[in-house]
Amino acid sequence: MRALAPAFEPYKWAPPSDEVARLAGIDPSQVLRFDQNTPSQPLASTRPAAVAGALARISGYPAGGYRTLRRAIADYAGVEPENIVLGAGADDLILLCARAYAGPGDTVAIPESPTYPLFRIAVELAGAQVGDEDPVLTFACRPNNPTGTLGPLPDARPLVVDEAYFEFSGETALPLLDEGVIVLRTFSKLFALAGARIGYALASTDIAAELNARQAPAPVSELSAALAIAALAARPDPRPVLEERERFADGLRALGFEPLESHANFLYVPTDDADAIVESLLKQGIVVRSFPGAFRVSVLDREDDDRLLEALGGPAVSGGRSVRTVRATAETRFSTRLALDGQRRVRVATGAGIYDHFLEQLAFHAGFDLVPAGAGDLETGDHHTAEDAALAFGEALDVALGDRAGIARYGNAVVPMDDAIARAAVDLGGRPFAELHLEHDPGMAVHMFTSLAQAARATIHVEASGRDEHHVAEAAFKAVGRALAIAVAPAGAGIPSTKGIL
Repeated sequence: MRALAPAFEPYKWAPPSDEVARLAGIDPSQVLRFDQNTPSQPLASTRPAAVAGALARISGYPAGGYRTLRRAIADYAGVEPENIVLGAGADDLILLCARAYAGPGDTVAIPESPTYPLFRIAVELAGAQVGDEDPVLTFACRPNNPTGTLGPLPDARPLVVDEAYFEFSGETALPLLDEGVIVLRTFSKLFALAGARIGYALASTDIAAELNARQAPAPVSELSAALAIAALAARPDPRPVLEERERFADGLRALGFEPLESHANFLYVPTDDADAIVESLLKQGIVVRSFPGAFRVSVLDREDDDRLLEALGGPAVSGGRSVRTVRATAETRFSTRLALDGQRRVRVATGAGIYDHFLEQLAFHAGFDLVPAGAGDLETGDHHTAEDAALAFGEALDVALGDRAGIARYGNAVVPMDDAIARAAVDLGGRPFAELHLEHDPGMAVHMFTSLAQAARATIHVEASGRDEHHVAEAAFKAVGRALAIAVAPAGAGIPSTKGIL
């Protein structure tokens, strides 16, 4: 093989979740990753239905040059399909540009450190060297990774601008394509498709043609292309991430840190104690990205970001007996965060309408923290989504209870609601059973209770009556929640059974 540069260093990943879990003494599902600058959950569009057609054709090669995907990207970016070069993520396109323009004896300019290490890796793999003297190609990173800053655009041409975080900044070099500028973008960040490995370059038609000639014949899989098309058809809004970024930054400042102003979905935090902080977080099952004199944290959501702030010395937010579980079927996907000893931090947004509201009421009155994040096939109705939300909650409850030692086991409650009244009793003894009598049911209430009892290995009895079906069902969910609050409460140290086992 051709020798690599003596100082060459391959890309280094952060430790995988199973290693972090062993270090922290937790299950891998409980590891929090703030190191990847990707959303913690896939988009609602990322589900089996999106790839069903591609799976039916998976025995053959991609045909036709990905015309549908190119058209979708063109419409999104405001260019023509002839301006597009596809790749397996922006990384693939960085490597492509480096080898297309540079070779042994050439010099390529890259952003000053700290910046994305793949620029240097790509240059050295092409046999060229990094430098600023008469470069044959210049790389820029806007916003810069890892700092999140928006530095000035270099005047040098040809110029490759990595815009992996474009959607969070709104700044683009796209108007300069006819001046020898190439723009790289990815579906890994806002579109939450990092595992699909898909991205694209935007260039003038002649440069795009030259890059396509040097690219692999079928650079992305049909499955990845289908997921990208689905994501572009239901484009996510970056504003919630931007709002959470500012809240997260304020939380870090309250702890004495000074994160840099960010134009991306992460925060760069300079500190003399970076190494010690990163190591301490790892021991708690929290992964951040380490840099000399700084650490970088991805912006996830309020619940996860507050957990990081707590680990850094902020207000306590994580309840006891906390778990994270994942339930995925061909119809739905849920990642559930549950804390039995919580602070009623409940957010249910599966798209199942009134049933989200009912589940929120149950968890709130139980005193739990509950966030079931995911999506279902709502185009067929809310049946599968509501059912699997209850199953996912029940599975998380079962895991959180562990061997069920030291709990009260039994609980009961009576809840009136205007014209309705509900009586509920639960037994967490490990036997799944549901005896349910609701005078009126909006459609899925009884089925959700049955699913909950099955997945949680609980016995649930409910009697609810009244004139309004909404009130009848809501009172029933509140009553079950209040009964659960009693049943999960600490009560002694042993197994709550004369048999000594549940």
